[in-house]
Amino acid sequence: MTSTLAKIPPVIDVKEFGLVKEIKKDIVKIDGLKSCLNMELVSFSSGGFGMVMGFNESETLALVISPSVEVKVGDKVYSRKVPLTIAVGMRFVGRIVNALSEPLDGKGAIEPDDMYPVFKVAPGVLERDPVTATMETGILSIDSMFPVGKGQRELILGDKLTGKTSIGTDAILNQKGKNVICIYCCVGKPQVSLEKVIKLLRDLEALEYTIVVAATATAPTGARYLAPYTAATLAEYFMHHGRDVLVVFDDLTKHAWGYRELSLLLERSPGRDAYPGDVFYLHSQLMERAGRLKKDLGGGTATYLPIVELTQGDMTAYIPSNIVSMTDGQLVLNTSSFGEGFRPALDAGLSVSRIGSKVQSKAMKKLSGMLRLEYIQYKELAQMSKVSSTRSEEVTEKLAHGQALTQLLIQKNNLPRSTEEEIVLLYCLREGLLDKLEGDQLKTFIDTVFAFLTKKHPELIKELAARRELSPDIVSGLQDALEDFMVRGGYKGIFFEQQKAAKDINKVLKDMSGIIAGRRDMDATQKQAMLDALKALEISAADLAKMTRKELFERIKTIETTIKLPPEQIIKK
Repeated sequence: MTSTLAKIPPVIDVKEFGLVKEIKKDIVKIDGLKSCLNMELVSFSSGGFGMVMGFNESETLALVISPSVEVKVGDKVYSRKVPLTIAVGMRFVGRIVNALSEPLDGKGAIEPDDMYPVFKVAPGVLERDPVTATMETGILSIDSMFPVGKGQRELILGDKLTGKTSIGTDAILNQKGKNVICIYCCVGKPQVSLEKVIKLLRDLEALEYTIVVAATATAPTGARYLAPYTAATLAEYFMHHGRDVLVVFDDLTKHAWGYRELSLLLERSPGRDAYPGDVFYLHSQLMERAGRLKKDLGGGTATYLPIVELTQGDMTAYIPSNIVSMTDGQLVLNTSSFGEGFRPALDAGLSVSRIGSKVQSKAMKKLSGMLRLEYIQYKELAQMSKVSSTRSEEVTEKLAHGQALTQLLIQKNNLPRSTEEEIVLLYCLREGLLDKLEGDQLKTFIDTVFAFLTKKHPELIKELAARRELSPDIVSGLQDALEDFMVRGGYKGIFFEQQKAAKDINKVLKDMSGIIAGRRDMDATQKQAMLDALKALEISAADLAKMTRKELFERIKTIETTIKLPPEQIIKK
C-alpha cells in the first residue's frame, strides 16, 4: 500500500527557486535558495545544470557544469535537493565521456546501470582489506624497483616532456587480457595530446577495456574541476562489483590550477601560491577513494596513478609536496637522465614504493631485492671513475655490471613486458650473463632472449608464468634453455670467464705434456700412458658448448685437483 501511494504524483509540485543576479565566467551569484546545501545540484531555467559551491546569508554561489549553456542575469535557478550524481555502468567501457559522464565519441547515448554521487566519502579503515596483489605496469624498472600494488596510490612526478604520460599509458597497455578496467582521465591537456593517447589505445586494442574521461584545456573550468572525481566515481562502480580498476589522472597540477581559478571567482582568500586554503582537502578526498574493499562490499580494487608536473624538478612546491604526503610512493622522473637516453627516466634515489614490494611475486622479490641499491652505487661509481686515471679489476667488473643493468632498465614506450620476461631478464643479469656483452650485442641479447625461450621452450615459460617462483626445477630448466639460446645465437662470448679458465687448464696440461715427453727416467709405455691421461683432461670447444655452467665448473674443479697430483697418480686417475 505504501509503495503504491509513493507513485502517485503530487497535485502541487513545490520547488524553491532563486534568481541569477551576477555572472563571473562559470560562477553565478544567486539571490534566494535559502535552504540549499553544498555540492547540491541546481537547474537553470535556460535548461542547464549547476552545482552549489558556497553560500552566505544573502546569496548562493553556484558553478555552471553543463557545457554550451548560456546563463543570463535574471534566469530562475531551481533547487533539486539532491547531490550531483552521474551515470555509471559497464557500458561506459570503451567510450569517451566528459566530466558529467556524457558521451563525446559520437557513438550515441550510454545506457547507465546506476547513478552514483560524484562527491562521496572514502571507505573507512574497517571497510578495507590489505593490499595483497601486484599491479604490473610492464615497465621493468618500476615492477622490479618500485612495484605497485592493486589498491595503491603511486604518484608520478616530473618536468614537462619527461615521459609521465607514457608511464600511465604503458601501465594501461599492460592490463590487456588481465581482467582490469582502466580509466584515463585527461585534465587540462591540449586536445592534440588527448587525441594521441586515444589513437594509441585504439591502435593497440586497449580502448576495449578503457574509459576515457576528457576535460581538455578548452573545456570549461568546472569540467576540469569535476573530471577527476568523475573518473573516481566510475571506478567505484566497478570496485563495488568486484573488479580491479586502474585510474590514471593526467594531471593534477592543472586540476589545482582550475580550482584556483574557481576559488578566485568565488572571491575566496588566496593563500600560498594563490591557492585556496582547502586545496589540500581537494586532492586528499580524491586520493582516499583508492584502495581494496572487503569482500562483503564488493572486494574490488582501485589503483591510482596521479600525475603531477614539476617546475625545474622542484618537489617541494605546494601541490607536489601536498600530493606526495597523500600517496603510497612516488615515481620521480629526472630531466638529465631523460636527455641522456635513459627512459623511463626514473630517479632511483628519490623514487619509492611503500606497499608494492610487499606483494611482489617470490621470483621478482628474490631477483630484484638489491637492484635499486646496485643501480645507485653504479651511478656513484661511474661519476667517480670519470676523474680517476686507474681502475682496479673489481671496479671494472662493477662498472660492467652497472652498464648491463642500465641497458636492461632502458625500455621503449608502448612495449610493456610481461612478468615472465622481466623475471627471465633479471635472472640473466643475476647470473652474470650480460656483464661481458657490450653495445649492439647486449641490446640484441635483451631483445631476443625471451622470444627465443617462448618459441623453443614454451612449457618452461608457461610454468614460470603460473608459479612465478624460482624453484629448483624451474632454475634448472632456465639454465638449460639459456645455454641453448647462447649456443644457437652465437653468444660464445657469454663464456668469457669459463673459456679463460678452460684455456688456462689446457695450457697447464700442454706444459706438463712437454715436461713428461722430455723425461728420460720413464719408458715409452709410461710416457704414452701419462700423455693420454693428460690429453683426456683437456676441454675442447665442443665440450664447452654442450656443458651447462654447473657441469663446466665441476669439470674445471676436478682438473685443477688432478693436475696437482704426481705423474704416477695422474695415470691412475
